[in-house]
Amino acid sequence: MTAASAMPAVSAHDLSVHGLSYAVRGKMLVDDVSFDVPAGTLTALIGPNGAGKSTLLRLMNGALASNGEGAAVMLGGRDLLRLSRRERAKTVALVEQQSTIEFAVTVREAVALGRIPFRRWWAGAGDDRVIDDALRLAGAGAWADRQVATLSGGERQRVTLARALAQQPRLLLLDEPTNHLDIAAQLDLFALLRDLIDRTHLTVVVALHDLSAALNDSDYVVVLSGGRVVASGVTPDAVDADLIRRVYGVEAAFVADPGSGRPVVIFRRLGDVGD
Repeated sequence: MTAASAMPAVSAHDLSVHGLSYAVRGKMLVDDVSFDVPAGTLTALIGPNGAGKSTLLRLMNGALASNGEGAAVMLGGRDLLRLSRRERAKTVALVEQQSTIEFAVTVREAVALGRIPFRRWWAGAGDDRVIDDALRLAGAGAWADRQVATLSGGERQRVTLARALAQQPRLLLLDEPTNHLDIAAQLDLFALLRDLIDRTHLTVVVALHDLSAALNDSDYVVVLSGGRVVASGVTPDAVDADLIRRVYGVEAAFVADPGSGRPVVIFRRLGDVGD
């Protein structure tokens, strides 16, 4: 099932990704990817290992250069790929899987790194206010003076998020942010992202392995397989058992969450007989 027809009409303020491609030694990791989603929403980017999710996020951020002609990432009427590195860092922030701070710094110092694109020679009072706001929004203010190395995995995740928010982005990209988080921390993270979207009208794209989380916590979904978009649309309409069978090679059944009514996915191997 491909639900591209369910995607909304694009306005100048929405996120529009067009023609992103990336090849390494002749192998296409991302192959002519295009999709559109409204601003101020959360989009789940899903697909099996090797589908191209991490590479796509890095292309959207400009960390990798697209091999495709006419590639564009439009947001607010501007092509992010045509901006200078400094200007792009003021608009889009990427939290990668391996984005922990490895040197001895406090939480506040780590978050202050997000202000680098805005600085010339020194930090000002404006920087301090933005850092305070980022710490508060990410729920990391209580640890501002602690060393990052003393924090738990979930706490560090909030610090890396606060550092991204200190860039004051309009587009936030997160690559598998629930990795190494326990269940409570995962729930807290999605609640935090939803609160950020409500408060700031931020546009968020999250690469996820957990299909149930993707279906429960996103507004839109983009499905990658072999570097290509094979489905996209309003969550959860864009994903069904046939698509999961084709993309992941497993059988899937959907049950309604008793609280939200949204689907939870149950998996079994192909050929297994259900009850």
